[in-house]
Amino acid sequence: MGSAILLVSVVLLLNSPVGFCGCFKRIFSFGDSIIDTGNFVRTVSTTPIKELPYGITYFNRPTGRVSDGRVILDFYALGLPLIPPSIPEEETSPFPTGANFAVLAATGLSPDYYTTKYNFKMPSPSCLDLQLQSFRKVLARIAPRDAAARSLLGESLVVMGEIGGNDYNFWLLDRSHPRDTPSQYMPDVVGHIGAAVQDVIDLGARTVLVPGNFPIGCVPAYLNSFQSNDTSDYDQNGCLVWFNDFSQKHNQLLRQENPGVKIIFADYFGAAMQFFQNPKRYGIDDPLVACCGGDSRYHTSKGCDKNTKLWGNPAKFASWDGMHMTEKAYSIIADGVLNGPFADTPLLKAC
Repeated sequence: MGSAILLVSVVLLLNSPVGFCGCFKRIFSFGDSIIDTGNFVRTVSTTPIKELPYGITYFNRPTGRVSDGRVILDFYALGLPLIPPSIPEEETSPFPTGANFAVLAATGLSPDYYTTKYNFKMPSPSCLDLQLQSFRKVLARIAPRDAAARSLLGESLVVMGEIGGNDYNFWLLDRSHPRDTPSQYMPDVVGHIGAAVQDVIDLGARTVLVPGNFPIGCVPAYLNSFQSNDTSDYDQNGCLVWFNDFSQKHNQLLRQENPGVKIIFADYFGAAMQFFQNPKRYGIDDPLVACCGGDSRYHTSKGCDKNTKLWGNPAKFASWDGMHMTEKAYSIIADGVLNGPFADTPLLKAC
């Protein structure tokens, strides 16, 4: 998923003179398919994401978002136009309201890390380091002096992720390697995200949102791939216990990064679990099945494209294609952070 999948811890630096929603002049973001708003589709000639039913709910056309509509970043652009993807205008745009550097399938660590250390080939060349390189290039062009760059970033929100989920997804869903290995390299993934946060702080950022991983044990692609006859493998919501525990471990480590920075933590795990524990409250029929694609138990045996089946109104689903969420699910999670109670201080009150 682009790493994506469900739990996100949010970091807001409290020494910022600006607040949320309309207080920021720009948003700069990094990540994977969870918040990619059109970068990946500019790098490939053909992909189902370029066609309906992607975008069917909000835009009525495909936009490069891996969802039926808006992704979670779009809900953070309150008071600003939706944040544009960086790749189409990387060389020319002044990006007056910010830019999104996220790319579908991006990893936190570079592909070379996995090739060298584990002889494992990650299927995507995109990674956090490359996105940061692009960001520095853009920043040097639109704010060429150090003081100007620090001023610009001081008035901006930086969203560092979600990133890192694909470092686990590609390995775990491959099924040909030991399941416990990602726990060994997890500290390196988390440490690299923490280093990236420190990099943007050093450049002048004063407000940084740091998403963690989602509870992947509730994701249909995992449920389909790791079906078990042992009822102890599942929790009371039908999610896979081992994988949710794994996600929790990642997020606990992530919260320990940058210890000198005062933060507000937003519980995306809890926000997401709302619709797994009580789906009817949100008008969701079954949060463990995908809206688009496949005909198996979790509707994930085939990917989503123009020829696959939509199993109903996307607004009644939490999962869009088995790995990525619907606009409905993203809106519920975002609301839990913007308005509470899934943030120590609701971000709408952080101004």
